[in-house]
Amino acid sequence: MTGAASKPTPHWHLFVPKLITVLRQGYGPAALRNDVVAGLTVAIVALPLAMALAIASGTTPDKGLYTAIIAGFLISALGGSRFQIGGPTGAFVVVVFNVIAQHGFDGLVVATLMAGAMLVAAGFLRLGTWIKYIPQPVVTGFTAGIAVIIFSSQVKDLFGLDIETVPAEFLAKWLAFWEHRDSLDPLTLAVAAGSLAVILGLRRFAPRLPGFLVAVGGGALAVWTLGLPVDTIGSRFGGIPSSLPVPAWPSVPWSRIPELVPSAFTIAFLAGVESLLSAVVADGLTGRRHRSNCELVAQGIANIASGLFGGLPATGAIARTATNIRSGARSPLAGMLHAVFLLAFMLALAPLASFVPLASLAAVLVVVAWNMSEVERFRHLMSAPLADRAALLLTFGLTVLVDLTVAIEVGVVVAALAFMHRMAQAVEIQNQVRLIDEDADDFDRPAGDVYDPRTDLPDGAVLFRITGPFFFGVATRLSEVLDQIGPPPKIFILDLRAVPLIDATGVGALSDLVEHCRRTETAVVLAGMPKEPQRVLDAMGLGNAPGVAFAHTLDAAVAIARRDLAQPPEIASFHAR
Repeated sequence: MTGAASKPTPHWHLFVPKLITVLRQGYGPAALRNDVVAGLTVAIVALPLAMALAIASGTTPDKGLYTAIIAGFLISALGGSRFQIGGPTGAFVVVVFNVIAQHGFDGLVVATLMAGAMLVAAGFLRLGTWIKYIPQPVVTGFTAGIAVIIFSSQVKDLFGLDIETVPAEFLAKWLAFWEHRDSLDPLTLAVAAGSLAVILGLRRFAPRLPGFLVAVGGGALAVWTLGLPVDTIGSRFGGIPSSLPVPAWPSVPWSRIPELVPSAFTIAFLAGVESLLSAVVADGLTGRRHRSNCELVAQGIANIASGLFGGLPATGAIARTATNIRSGARSPLAGMLHAVFLLAFMLALAPLASFVPLASLAAVLVVVAWNMSEVERFRHLMSAPLADRAALLLTFGLTVLVDLTVAIEVGVVVAALAFMHRMAQAVEIQNQVRLIDEDADDFDRPAGDVYDPRTDLPDGAVLFRITGPFFFGVATRLSEVLDQIGPPPKIFILDLRAVPLIDATGVGALSDLVEHCRRTETAVVLAGMPKEPQRVLDAMGLGNAPGVAFAHTLDAAVAIARRDLAQPPEIASFHAR
């Protein structure tokens, strides 16, 4: 019936897995072929990574395979993203290592089960969108810190140092490396260097080949044929089993549960942040939309299952998800098939895994650590305002030197304090600007301030206005703007007259918008930018970015749009500040 109010969407619709959505929309043989190829490709990438990450976490390589198989299957089958690939990731290495050192492997299993329950509860409470409020400097700080710790954990196996027990603390660890430098094994170093050269060489000259697997397989072949006396999976761990274990409940007294709560919370936090970051990356690469709360529920169930099967904490893996997309995946079946292929590899290749040298796996983790470090993003954030730099460096330093949980807590607190300080500045600078717009009095509004985009904007131009300080709490909304307005416009005017302040995440959101517009050949005009936000943009390199024009007033921005649409010039050629 025309004009009738549409029924509200039932809440349970938001928790329907994307797999069901895909199957309801239609799924044919062509899509299945694409998913099989993508699943096989990702499995080849994940095989050496799963073992390497488990060893770096202080446990045996089979635990990483169990995690990738069990959790990877469930994350894809139940999740809210079409392309998410789940499994063990570098983000968990520090936490898992510390939990095992303090509470044993059974303690880790209990913490993983508790974290899974927390994630399920967070999803059903619809807290998925809250994770987007974690500011970029904090995320970059602890990610870069984890990268440094992962690299440090591999120095012994890279150089073949003869150290019976490597200290857990960062500074003590490097002091031990220096004291045992004379025990360096040239043969182990040669295997590690050769593996690293293969990975980097294939990435440079043959990026379609699975560099990690080729390097690890080549190292194993060299050890087997030449009988090289270096540490291998077989010599240190006795190989890997050729079957999945039976699910079992950990034998941990109930009295120890409270002391595992902080570790469980850290695991849940990292799993939530990493999985939703990965899902956002997948959305950006494909133009799709994930369901964040459904994704959290799937992550929780997957972590519970992984713990029961003796696996590690799991989350969405950004690199493997991107590989899945680039390999032509069409649905969550690709991720499920990746887990099936990994199981087949484990069943068939378990005897050969004994020959894999730990030096080759260390080379794999060196590359993983470098990718995690995000050096360019870290360097870029060092030109951000002082509060953002403080949050970045504090989170990084505390992650490396103290503890990841403390680092995240301090980073978020510093970001929150900076937010409150900026809010106080905003009141001083422009006290009529509010985060929530109040009703406007049209009788008192100056005549020149009346602007109706429906009548004044030329065809092909779109206007969007931001009111209030542009911080991490509202920056994520900007990425949704162009998706909501339909076909890409020729000119996108962003009215920033009522934005007194901007932070690093806001600049990042603007940069992403500019890049998105560049791909769709949409010109961007920033109108009425106040002095303080303009200073931050200039400091972080967006002030002179190609494809962006500046106009002092909204009228000037509209004039630029009319001129450009009437006789299109190069957008980078005008810079009307």
